[in-house]
Amino acid sequence: MPTFVIFDLEFTTWPGAMEQDWSAPGQLREIVQIGALRVRADQGERGDQGERGDRGAWGEYSVVEEYETLVRPVVNPVLSPFFTTLTGIGQRAVDRDGLPPARALSDFLAFCQGQSVLSYGNDMLVLGENIGWARARGEEIKHNVLTPGFLNIRPWLNTVAPATAHTNSGRLWQVLGLPRPAPGDEHSALFDCHSIAAALRHLSAGGTALPEAFL
Repeated sequence: MPTFVIFDLEFTTWPGAMEQDWSAPGQLREIVQIGALRVRADQGERGDQGERGDRGAWGEYSVVEEYETLVRPVVNPVLSPFFTTLTGIGQRAVDRDGLPPARALSDFLAFCQGQSVLSYGNDMLVLGENIGWARARGEEIKHNVLTPGFLNIRPWLNTVAPATAHTNSGRLWQVLGLPRPAPGDEHSALFDCHSIAAALRHLSAGGTALPEAFL
């Protein structure tokens, strides 16, 4: 049965940075945390003549593997208080457990190889920025970012579930009235991935599965 990856990023930020699109001098979107889930698409029931059954092309989505890591920023190694309050990620944890960017990015791309990689938003653009900065510093990034198919599912999800149109990935479970999908809270990369997975599972149970083009 096919698998795909759901991923989410937490990256350096400051008060007003999002509204200004990180345009202030020195305010780069350096990745601090990567979270990802490998999800299996279990085939749903089909009609006698091969038509899609009531549950769509795929029955449900089961998490089969998790990936999570902290990353040490280079340009702004000291996290802003705003970022720490938003994410709950502290300076001590990043200094102690964070990987160098090239190592973290290479490990994440290895996790993604050969699969569709889905995000709720354009996180792949931030990923590309960080890969470019690492390479500009002369660091090697193993595995090709173009090999997996990175896709933003937010436009599709907001269309099929209009209640989600103005919420972030970590609150999808909440606006859809679902049980908390995992320990933790929004703006933790792995929790946000579980929130996205819960939304997809909920939609699939109601007959709206991911388009096959995403798998």
